[in-house]
Amino acid sequence: MKIVIIEDEIPAAKRIEKLIKEADKNAEIIVKLDSIEASVNWFSKNPQPDLILMDIELADGQSFEIFNRVKITSPVIFTTAYDEFALKAFKVNSIDYLLKPIEIQSLKQSLDKWNALKGSSQGYNISSLIESFSTKKYKNRFLVKIGERLIAIENEQIAYFMTEDKYSFIISTENKKYIIDQSLDEIENMLDPKLFFRLNRQFIAPFKSIDAIHNHLNGKLKIILKPTQKEEIYVSREKATDFKIWLDS
Repeated sequence: MKIVIIEDEIPAAKRIEKLIKEADKNAEIIVKLDSIEASVNWFSKNPQPDLILMDIELADGQSFEIFNRVKITSPVIFTTAYDEFALKAFKVNSIDYLLKPIEIQSLKQSLDKWNALKGSSQGYNISSLIESFSTKKYKNRFLVKIGERLIAIENEQIAYFMTEDKYSFIISTENKKYIIDQSLDEIENMLDPKLFFRLNRQFIAPFKSIDAIHNHLNGKLKIILKPTQKEEIYVSREKATDFKIWLDS
């Protein structure tokens, strides 16, 4: 059995190789790849292996991107740190998986499964798998530093995010102010857009913190947040429609 390992952590890749050789003496590791780019390049120039062991989270992104850029026909065993609840998609689509840290017995069972499937008509739906696992995971808490202490601020405790003097802050529902390292652009990409809205360049807020909305000149909206801010907050005319749709959803 010719096997390709896709894993960006060198110690993990070596461990997988060692376990495969222990589980199946006839297995041959033909290449170890450590990124999406390296994998796409290799598969575009080489025959398909008998089996691929593939980590989901690679340094340059999720390994599902490989399937979008090059045709993969080999069966895949994914290695991952996702919990078993999230991994139900694997069972539905007849894809096997190994939870990290990988144990020899689990690997043997996976190899036995694929040996049993060889030549059968049972297939798997990689498109469904990609759809199930490519759902973006949003942050539920933010780590902030207070002196020498680190504390986690849950989303429920956040009244809104704001920028001031080129720094980003969390304003809590108790009107406490915490500085954070990320820019508002970075924070926006971490938040569930169903729960938070980018009001303007200076503010991102959840629905619960919007105290009042007033029509303003030229189609703009004036927003009153709680806790209140001295600075007047406006949603531009260009964003006003999207804001109203977000509120109504």
